[in-house]
Amino acid sequence: MNGFDLGGPAGQPATFAYAYVPQSETGPYWTMARSWTFGDRMFQSNSGPSYPAHQYLIAGQSNMVDENPSSSPWGCDSPAGTTTTLLSANGTESAGPFPCFDYTTFGDVLESAGLSWRFYAPAIGSGGDIWSAYDPIRHVRYGTDWTTRVVSPETTILTDVAAGKLASMTWVVPKGANSDHAGTNSATGPQWVASVVNAIGTSPFWSSTAIIVTWDDWGGWYDHVAPPQLDAMGLGMRVPLIVISPYAKRGYISHVQHEFGSILRYAEARFGLAPLGAADARADDLSDCFDYTQAPAAFTAIQTRLRAADFVHQARSATPPDDD
Repeated sequence: MNGFDLGGPAGQPATFAYAYVPQSETGPYWTMARSWTFGDRMFQSNSGPSYPAHQYLIAGQSNMVDENPSSSPWGCDSPAGTTTTLLSANGTESAGPFPCFDYTTFGDVLESAGLSWRFYAPAIGSGGDIWSAYDPIRHVRYGTDWTTRVVSPETTILTDVAAGKLASMTWVVPKGANSDHAGTNSATGPQWVASVVNAIGTSPFWSSTAIIVTWDDWGGWYDHVAPPQLDAMGLGMRVPLIVISPYAKRGYISHVQHEFGSILRYAEARFGLAPLGAADARADDLSDCFDYTQAPAAFTAIQTRLRAADFVHQARSATPPDDD
């Protein structure tokens, strides 16, 4: 794990990677972690940045793309001439194609099983559209799913839940200002996540829902735990994991090795589905994080400075939040 001081941006001091976020800015995360289950052995399934990470979260793979596309947005809406980078099994990189692919996603698996899904993301052309992970999936982008299951803006999750609408499987990503990126100079990320958790926790959906909170990559922050190497793509760096549910173990720290594939594996186990790909097939299913014999825990709202309405009316931004 040596070399963190060598990888910072040009012009930054050698201590760049050793910064930290004060606990006063992340209070809602501490509340969630202490109240429910926190995983301290959660790793990215890939070792690269956000684009492949989000593909692993929806498909258990990235078609061997290991870097962000050369232009944004990242997908079928990318400007002409946008390219990707592919990683071979022996670890060498090569120039890849335009980022518009047609592999099977977990959304496809859910549909085949008669289960509903939604992906809430910023609209293409707004800050955070790069994390709209179904944009690179051709049959979704140019099919009916794009208007029925990919939902923008991402804050619609708050009004949908209030209106009694929640799919069997739901992904929610933030816009840039609420993304916890250090360069955004914004501390609203914990408030945003808490607003989504509160919306579900105070709704009738609480009794039958598991909320899994994680981050698409480690963001360059220093970490001392070397990731296990399972294949050419990963595992990547540790990221936090918080599991929130009436049946999540209370105040429990999971030391079991988890990865992004574990989220898909958990959903597969719950819905009786076969593994989609290699990452979820090899991963655990988060079973140590739950105790289905315990009495379902009541939800206590997380204290926040910002409410759901503040995020619904928050000013939009077209600034790309993530260049690595």
